[in-house]
Amino acid sequence: MPKFKDYSLYLVLSGEYCPQKDLLEIAGEAIAGGVDCIQMREKTMPHEELISLGFALKECCRRHGVLFIVNDDPVLAHEIGADGVHVGQEDMVHFSIPATRRIIGKDKIIGVSTHSLEQFKLANDLDVDYIAFGPLFSTQTKNYAIGTKDLPEVLRSAQKPVVCIGGINEQNISEVLGLGARNIAVIRRIMQAEDTTAAAKTLKHMIVERKKDGAHTDQR
Repeated sequence: MPKFKDYSLYLVLSGEYCPQKDLLEIAGEAIAGGVDCIQMREKTMPHEELISLGFALKECCRRHGVLFIVNDDPVLAHEIGADGVHVGQEDMVHFSIPATRRIIGKDKIIGVSTHSLEQFKLANDLDVDYIAFGPLFSTQTKNYAIGTKDLPEVLRSAQKPVVCIGGINEQNISEVLGLGARNIAVIRRIMQAEDTTAAAKTLKHMIVERKKDGAHTDQR
């Protein structure tokens, strides 16, 4: 049974942000840098191409023990045999969490996006395996940012892993980790990096160091 684990580096893989690069190649390079989970986020790709890419990414992730998540579509996730599906607030209008669970199965992962403290509180009681919270900082994927002011309360009350997302990079990741975050998701910082592996490795190192600090604090 796949499980979303804390202290993960999560890559949202989207050709929208690097149309000149091969997505499967980026995935392999990111995995070499320490990425723990990859989400396939392709909103305009034709279905047959999406299926083909999905199977290829699934096999790549499986070979390296990395979770493979499909964005938006639980039916597609089930068809490909992905480890799980990630749904946005708008997706739940079409696929409720109970319906999503019935489609993908009880042993698969469901993640959900939240963009406010109120949305997070509602998601905290749902049958999901992790909750994404953001965008924390300015990002091209959203036309707003919610900041980090509610993050401490979110992390204190979380009943499942929280994935922080939105404009996170080497300059601001320490702030997020310092507030108690354990899981970081990025798109552009890895997708648009000149050296994909090095970018992933830097972020993962900072997450691992935070884990060491947390373990040391717990032992005091």
